[in-house]
Amino acid sequence: MSLQALTVPTATFQPPVGLIVTLHGWGANAEDVASLLPLLNLPNYQFVLPNAPYPYPYSPIGRAWYDLRAENMYQGLAESRQLLTDFLESLESTTGIPLSRTILSGFSQGGAMTLDVGSKLPLAGLVVMSGYLHPDALTAAKSGIPPTLITHGRYDEVVPLQAALKAKETLKSLGVAVEYHEFDMGHEIDPKTLEVLRNFVVNTIA
Repeated sequence: MSLQALTVPTATFQPPVGLIVTLHGWGANAEDVASLLPLLNLPNYQFVLPNAPYPYPYSPIGRAWYDLRAENMYQGLAESRQLLTDFLESLESTTGIPLSRTILSGFSQGGAMTLDVGSKLPLAGLVVMSGYLHPDALTAAKSGIPPTLITHGRYDEVVPLQAALKAKETLKSLGVAVEYHEFDMGHEIDPKTLEVLRNFVVNTIA
C-alpha cells in the first residue's frame, strides 16, 4: 500500500521555492484541501496533498488516517505512520525539493499525524491546525524537532482547545520553537488561520 496524492505545481510556472505537504482531517480528502490553496496566496510553492489510506466509515468519498470510533480507537495508526514516513522521504526524488525546504501541515487528524511523523524528520517546519498529540507521539522524537506553528479555535467542539495547549507545552518542554495562535472560531480553517500559516511558511523557508 502506498499513498495517493494530488500535486499542485506553482502558479508562476517557475521552479518552486519550497514544498508544502498538507494532510486532511478525518472524513475529508485531498480535494477538500485543494479548494483552500487559492486563498493561501503562495504562488511560488508546490503543494502535495496526500489522501489518507483508509476509507472513512460514514462517507464513500472521505478518507481516514486511522479509526477514531471508540471501539477501534487508533486502529491503523502504525500503518499510516509508516506509509506517511515513506511518502515524505520519497518526495525529494519525485519533486527535486529537499525536506529542508518542505513544510508538513495538517488539519485535525492530519494535524496529529503532522506532529507525530513530522517530529522525526528533518523538515523545515510543521503546521498543526486544530490538531492534537497522539499518546506517546513525541517520545521517540530526537532533538531537533522542526519549528512548529499551532493554530486552534477557542470554541472548537471537536478537538478541545486544551489539546492545542498540551501540544504547545509538550513541544516547548522539548526545546522546540513554537508559534501559537488561537482564534474565535470552532473546528475550522478560517482566513486568519491561513494568514498566519502563510507568514510562517514565508518566514521559515525565506
